[in-house]
Parts: sequence; structure tokens; C-alpha cells
Amino acid sequence: MKTNLNCIPCFIRQALDAVRFVTSDEEIHETVLREVLKSVSIIDMKQTPPLMARHIHRIIRKCSGSNDPYIIVKKKSNDYALEIYPYLKQKIEESKKPFETACHLAIAGNIIDFGVNSKFDRSLINKNIEIALTEDLKGDIKYFQKQIFSAKKILYLADNAGEIVFDRLLLEKMPTEKVIMAVRGKPAINDATIEDAKYTKLTDIVDVIDNGTDIPGTVFEECSDKFKKVFSDADLIISKGQGNFESLSDTNKNIFFLLKAKCSIVSQHLKCETGDSVIVFHS
Repeated sequence: MKTNLNCIPCFIRQALDAVRFVTSDEEIHETVLREVLKSVSIIDMKQTPPLMARHIHRIIRKCSGSNDPYIIVKKKSNDYALEIYPYLKQKIEESKKPFETACHLAIAGNIIDFGVNSKFDRSLINKNIEIALTEDLKGDIKYFQKQIFSAKKILYLADNAGEIVFDRLLLEKMPTEKVIMAVRGKPAINDATIEDAKYTKLTDIVDVIDNGTDIPGTVFEECSDKFKKVFSDADLIISKGQGNFESLSDTNKNIFFLLKAKCSIVSQHLKCETGDSVIVFHS
């Protein structure tokens, strides 16, 4: 998926949100904004949005002196998701269709996205959980389930911290011995890293690797050799979130994209409404 002109205001907003997480110094805010505006003015519109996002967040880390501007909200997200995990698990166990409910909740967790929402909002998370338990999901869940159980090697591409606890609910309904989960190699917005996977004990359930990059998406060419091999060997990819969709939507691979469509550009690509929860198969 190429960068759209409508992505530009989002990049600028992201930059200001991120640097304001780190410091209240308006001189640093201005420095970051000016550097980002320079970069946006020469952006290659053929590249995927996550590549530009990486460049922007490198500027923020350099100017602010913070290696991980989102570290505090990532911990809050993980802690809150772990707090409500028993409630969510109970909802699945009480459901007449537990796998389907686990899918709904895994996608509901995709709302924990500080590239889109600038504040940690428990009420927004709770609202999305309640909606997820009753809304129609766009996509063929039965086909998704069938492909999971017939696959030999599954690569599960994680997205955000906090959200990975919601992913655990789905993983627990899958043959985990066939699954490897991948997280980011370095801090990228509020995306999950190995530290988040260990903190939320996902490493107790599945093997977890990192992709070797600080890109808030999965750009295959930029990833580590280890990740590339796991990706190539997998006969099924489960991809969470917009960043992974933006960077893999043109990839020739069996991929199920699970996400909430949070902007009009992605919605147009998915042929759905903004805010919809979707499972889309791509091969």
C-alpha cells in the first residue's frame, strides 16, 4: 500500500503527540515539527506509510533523547489488558462460539493504537470490547479457522502493546505448537517488542521472535534474516493491525489480516466502513 496525501496530516499529528509524551519543552516540540515537515516535503509517495513513520519516530527519538517515547503508555496498556484478561477469557468460555468470540476480542484489542489515539483511554477500550461481543465481523471466520487448523507453520504478526494480551485469547484457541509470534525489533510507536511479550507472558504460550526493525509495520526487505526465514517457511500468516496491513497488502503470501479499519484510506482498500472490524484473506 502506497502513502496517500491524506497520510501527511496524520504523520505530523503523530510526531507532535509522541514528542509531547516525552517532554513539555516547546522548543523541542518545534524542532521535531520542523524536522518532520522537512522530511514530509521530500517523501517518496510510493513507499508504504510505516517506512515514513519510522523516519519520523527516529527524528523524535534523536531530538528528545528518549529511546522509547511510548514506554509509559505501553506499560499502562499491558497492565490494563492483563487486568481484564480473566473477564475476557470468561466471556470466551461462556460463548456458544468460543473461537469466533476470541477473534472478535483479538480485533477489539487493535483499538490500543497510539499512532491513532493520543491518550490511554480505558473507557474507549471497554466500549470496543462491548461492541466486539455483539457486532458483526466482516470476513469468513469459519474459513479462517479451517486454514489455521490445516496449516503446518503459522506466523502471527503482533501489533501493539496491550493488544498482544487480546491476541493471547485467540492464540489459546489455536494449535500453539504450530505458531511463532513476531514483534518489533526496536521501539516503534506503541508496538509490542520482546520485552512486552515477556511482560505479558506470551512467551510462555508460543515462541516469540522479533523482526529486527523499528518500523511500525512489516517491510520484508528491512527485516532480519531470521525473521525472513520464518516468514518464508510459514504457510499461513496472521497479521494484526493497520501498519502490518499497509506494508504487506501487496505481498504474495497466504495472509489473514485482522484489524480495525481506523482511517478512510485503509477502509477504501478493504472496501469497508471506517471503524469496522475485519478479517481479510489475501494470497
